[in-house]
Amino acid sequence: MTADLHPRPTKPPRLTHRPVRSMLVGAGLCLALIILSIIALGMGDYPLSPPEVLTALTGAGDFDSTVVLQWRLPRITAALVFGAALAVSGALFQTLTRNPLGSPDIIGFSTGAYTGVLLATVGIGGATLANGLIGTALGALIGGLGTALLVYFLAYRQGVQGFRLIVVGIGVTAALHAVNSWILLRAQTETAMGAAIWGAGSLGLTSWADVLPAIGIVLAVLPLLLMTVRPLRQLELGDDVAASHGVKVEPTRLVILGVGVLLTALVTAATGPIAFVALAAPQIARLVARSPGIPLVHSALMGALVLLGSDMIAQQALAQPIPVGMVTVILGGGYLAALLAYQARRD
Repeated sequence: MTADLHPRPTKPPRLTHRPVRSMLVGAGLCLALIILSIIALGMGDYPLSPPEVLTALTGAGDFDSTVVLQWRLPRITAALVFGAALAVSGALFQTLTRNPLGSPDIIGFSTGAYTGVLLATVGIGGATLANGLIGTALGALIGGLGTALLVYFLAYRQGVQGFRLIVVGIGVTAALHAVNSWILLRAQTETAMGAAIWGAGSLGLTSWADVLPAIGIVLAVLPLLLMTVRPLRQLELGDDVAASHGVKVEPTRLVILGVGVLLTALVTAATGPIAFVALAAPQIARLVARSPGIPLVHSALMGALVLLGSDMIAQQALAQPIPVGMVTVILGGGYLAALLAYQARRD
């Protein structure tokens, strides 16, 4: 056998393609968010062109600056921050469960946060939906954490398996929906109607008083979130592998669940439950970035894009604005049907 004197040139390694694509996708999502935000700031009963929006952002125009900076910018900022928070929460739960259906609205944490809000504002009766911001936030946090602990301990069998966590979460969600209906039926008519409308999930009444504390909470949670990234990637490889690398599996899982629930409760307290953003955004980001795992940064950007786009549709689709939660439910229902069809085709 003779040696090949003219070997074929080898192809360059493809290992660098994935980071380059990841950076390009991230830059593209950032650019899309900037463009969509400028368009959204110009939409409404008092329309503004993109140059007028940019001028108003500098504070040069008197009335235009008031419209943009005081009336519209809080809502746009809320859509970006809350969409990112929901998407990161969904990415955490989907990574833990290793299942694309593992999101806080499917497992029941969003419903539990809403139950906590109803108990704090309707059941206890010490505050109203208009004046009980602190009570609403505490109710959402306690309800979300309580639901998370209940689901976790009901699903625990010498450890927690993702599929069991989802099935138990679906059952707890159904029970909480019944509890929420019972609370609303026993409440006064005006209070129940206000709670039901708020429960649809809306950014319509968002102001800087709602957005600035939310940004502060997100910044406070960010260091804890960054600390969970490395053990989260270890848990993706399986509990045994993570334990062999020195990860304390169950305590780490509880901390990650707590971070996800905190982000979900934050959004629920400010806007009401907004469904399907946490479910769809991480998987869409994973497909676009072609990442082997769920990328947290891309998920946050995609969640902000999804919620901002949904809110723009909610404002302009019909003659009267509708809650953004209705739009995300419609879009999320289509996504869920497509996901189930895709999984069935693979099986």
